[in-house]
Amino acid sequence: MGTAEGRGATRTLVALVVAVFGYALMQTVVVPALKLLEVRLHATPTTAAWILTAFLLSSAVLTPLLGRLGDLFGRRRVTLAVLAVYAVGMAGAAAAQNIGQLIAARAVQGAALALVPLSMAILREALPANRLPFAMGLVSGAVGAGGGAGLVVGGLLADHLSWRYLFILGTVIALVSLLLAALWVPVGGYVAAGRADYPGAVLLGGGLVALLLALAKGPSWGWSSPRVLGLFALGAVLFAVLAGVERARNDALLDVGELSDRPMAMTHAAAFLFGAGSYFFYLALPLYAQLPAVGGVGFGSTITVAGLLMLPGMLAVVPASMAVGRIARVLGPRWPLTGGWALFGVGSVLFVLAHDQMWQHAVFYTIVGAGTGLVIGSLPKLIADIVPLARTGTANGINNIARTVGSAVGTALAAAVIASAGTGRLPDSTFTTLFWLAAATAALGIAIGFFATRRDAPAATPTREELVTSR
Repeated sequence: MGTAEGRGATRTLVALVVAVFGYALMQTVVVPALKLLEVRLHATPTTAAWILTAFLLSSAVLTPLLGRLGDLFGRRRVTLAVLAVYAVGMAGAAAAQNIGQLIAARAVQGAALALVPLSMAILREALPANRLPFAMGLVSGAVGAGGGAGLVVGGLLADHLSWRYLFILGTVIALVSLLLAALWVPVGGYVAAGRADYPGAVLLGGGLVALLLALAKGPSWGWSSPRVLGLFALGAVLFAVLAGVERARNDALLDVGELSDRPMAMTHAAAFLFGAGSYFFYLALPLYAQLPAVGGVGFGSTITVAGLLMLPGMLAVVPASMAVGRIARVLGPRWPLTGGWALFGVGSVLFVLAHDQMWQHAVFYTIVGAGTGLVIGSLPKLIADIVPLARTGTANGINNIARTVGSAVGTALAAAVIASAGTGRLPDSTFTTLFWLAAATAALGIAIGFFATRRDAPAATPTREELVTSR
């Protein structure tokens, strides 16, 4: 690879890392500021929760469709369009005058989740095979590090500046990402055959909205309420219809046969478990740190300090993700995923055993962060080893949706555990239960990791030269 080509590949990687990190940062940056937004915009807690829910639902609906459109019409073109829409959504949120406008702007921002699968597809097309595992690991690490950093940045801005700066920052990052992508992301020469599967997108989106809405509202409406049960039933019906419709299409958005393939199914299951497990910590650790220090429970910290305690774990995500390719070459393709889950489980069990000191939160979450990096760095590489180039964006989009659904399940479970403690001060057993749930998630992840690859899995994805030859 020549020097100019090497610089071009590096610039492409930088542009994608900035875009993905910016998305992940803004996904969680509002979490520490939810109470502040509720007060400033004169909203009820139920209404304020839609600031997160709207983003989640929009992401679930749009990501698989945008990933497929990228496969069909060019990943660069769709990436630029997504970043432009994302910038508009961020600017709209910064200028919002009421809670309704802010929720609408957050729904627009949800399109940005598609940046993750689009970036993976661009990397697979633009980079040589020997650089691909490192690049995918770095982009995956940016997702994990950005999501964690959002909790720190959100706390700093909420404590010291106006809530509008949350979205002013997001607007700036989105515009910088748009500029870098326009300058440095190349026009790909490969597009998939077929058409956009709009019926499949509508059915998948409808099923996901019904499922995620039921999970989001279950704690407040009641899990046995007619509305929640009706949403679960509607989701099941829509998914059943979707399976029948997609089997009859040659260019289906959701390849049912691909999903029934054991390695692919296990890879999506690992993404689901990761989404759930990570949110146990996202909710438990800041909450514990901010509890008044009474009876050996809580540190009485500010939002900023609560986020800083998680910073070492966030920093551990990126180098761990970047190590996935090397570990896979030395030990085999399944070991980064299973090893990551093992570290995640060790950190979780350590939290179960001791979590009443600040240093324990910082050290134990660093172990969790290293496991997180290995897990999220493994998933796109495993997908690249399974699916053809034509379905890279779509398959990674489905994988990200699996993680999103897992996040909703983890949030609902954590909310149920917290709610079961009643209205008084939370006991230590509440947090121990959440850490046990994280450990159980890791144990399932380890078991799944052994089935997420084939024995004859390829050592690397095809090079660009091989792809050109095969066309």
